[in-house]
Amino acid sequence: MGLLNHQNSYTNIKICGLSKEQDILVANSLAIEAIGFVFYPPSPRYVSPQQALQLGNILSDEIQIVALVVDPSDELIQEIRSQVRVDIWQFHGDESPARCAEIAQATPWMKAARIDDQFVLQDFCLQYSASAAWILDAVVEGFGGGGQTFNWQLIPDIWIKENAHRVVLSGGLNSHNVAEAIAHFRPLGVDISSGVEASRGNKEPNLMQQFVDAVRSTDQYNSIKGS
Repeated sequence: MGLLNHQNSYTNIKICGLSKEQDILVANSLAIEAIGFVFYPPSPRYVSPQQALQLGNILSDEIQIVALVVDPSDELIQEIRSQVRVDIWQFHGDESPARCAEIAQATPWMKAARIDDQFVLQDFCLQYSASAAWILDAVVEGFGGGGQTFNWQLIPDIWIKENAHRVVLSGGLNSHNVAEAIAHFRPLGVDISSGVEASRGNKEPNLMQQFVDAVRSTDQYNSIKGS
């Protein structure tokens, strides 16, 4: 288990922006690899470190906690560290590689790439080479969770072939398009938030179930096909 586990024969799943006890209980039942807590106050999915502590107490020990932050202050980082079991840090702002490493310390971290036709992926990957995985996301207002896909054709096939094992794919995924996304990228993992919501910030258990089923069915099909 684990979002960054390269040994898994299946696609790792992270559901981000969980904020209620029901969300956690559903995640436990689905046995996904990771959940994300959003420590960014403008987000409709924001939770305080204290809320995350309470939610984390009922989360399965087998499921990793990803702390999503956007240009966080030292005070916020200290508060998160003191209350939350952080297994992976996720940086969605303009944090430099040095700042990411400073915050994460010995904990693995991931950096989000906001892809558009002006984005230079090669430069980004060189700059953030220490990132345990790169999150490929769309450019949206509010740093993620906007339910929009990016143009997958902007990513060169040769780059995908060489780097898919470090890609956590995000941006507008849902149960209807995730099979195509996995076929295109063969990523280390997939990351979903708004695609399993009934309304902004409100996770829908049935949509969570449908998404996980779609990913697992795709993995099973690919395994049988031998691809």
